[in-house]
Amino acid sequence: MSRITYFLKRVFKMDYHRMWATTKVIREMSQKSRLFLMKDMLTCAVKYNAGYMDYKIARMWELSDAQRKTVITRGISNNIVRRMNDKAYWHFFDDKAQFNETFKKWVRRDWLEISEKTDPEALASLLEKHDTLIGKPLEGSSGVGIQKYTKDDWKDGAQAFLQKLIQDGIGILEEVVVQHPDMASLCPTSVNTCRIATLLGDKQQGIVYAFIRIGNGKVMDNVDCGGMAARIDLDSGMLLTVGADKQGNTYEKHPITGTSIVGFRIPFWEEAKAMCLEAAQIVPQLRFVAWDVAITAEGPTFIEGNSFPSHAVPQFAAHYPDGIGILPEFEKFIDL
Repeated sequence: MSRITYFLKRVFKMDYHRMWATTKVIREMSQKSRLFLMKDMLTCAVKYNAGYMDYKIARMWELSDAQRKTVITRGISNNIVRRMNDKAYWHFFDDKAQFNETFKKWVRRDWLEISEKTDPEALASLLEKHDTLIGKPLEGSSGVGIQKYTKDDWKDGAQAFLQKLIQDGIGILEEVVVQHPDMASLCPTSVNTCRIATLLGDKQQGIVYAFIRIGNGKVMDNVDCGGMAARIDLDSGMLLTVGADKQGNTYEKHPITGTSIVGFRIPFWEEAKAMCLEAAQIVPQLRFVAWDVAITAEGPTFIEGNSFPSHAVPQFAAHYPDGIGILPEFEKFIDL
């Protein structure tokens, strides 16, 4: 899809109310006029397929043309996914039960698909083994619809609880992942996951980027739920950047626990990388996958995989102080 075609499609689908609200935030961040920002955002939209959120997250008003060319914007990201991932195979990742079954070698927890066809006895057996369980919709992202259940929720028996789960829109019930103590030291209220993106490129295959998502007091670590992210050095597994959230706040130490983010080392990092690289070969029709990996005391385990990886979090400006974005990393794997 050409830049102009993509731009015109975005023009008709744009949420202009949200865009106007975002320009207000950017005006406060940049100290530039709204007229300048609107004109500059339009330029970035035409030249770089950048949306207004791309403009904000990458702080594009601060970048030169040469730097802007290194940012993977929404339009570029969409083109990469379309080229790399055959949509006929997305269901292996988009359906959480199918993902767990396909990658069961690395999904080291009990789980049960929930529907009207669920065997109450199978559910009762799961309930006997655990005091707390996590319920998720079969499809969805950004932590939407995820709920935690305890024994109080199933005190009336498996059949009654099954109906409650169905009413809550739950499609899969899973054992709670207990993270490694070092990972919990960052934020104990959430499972702080590593997102590791593998790319089966024409030039080479491997890991194109990785970052950690850290919660900020809520159950979810997702940045859309108030969490933060930091880049992981691929060789060492060390966090070399500050934590940053979607509002542009940065943290050298976690604001709740006081744990240092810069210099933190991910346990079992080599094992986590090896797991993702091996799993990337299972459904080779999806060549670009972002894996969400939890680190437990026994090693890494998958939470889920993403067939349409978000381009936003890997582009936080705080993680690229030299203004050079992540696009050059992709160009080591594929031509853009």
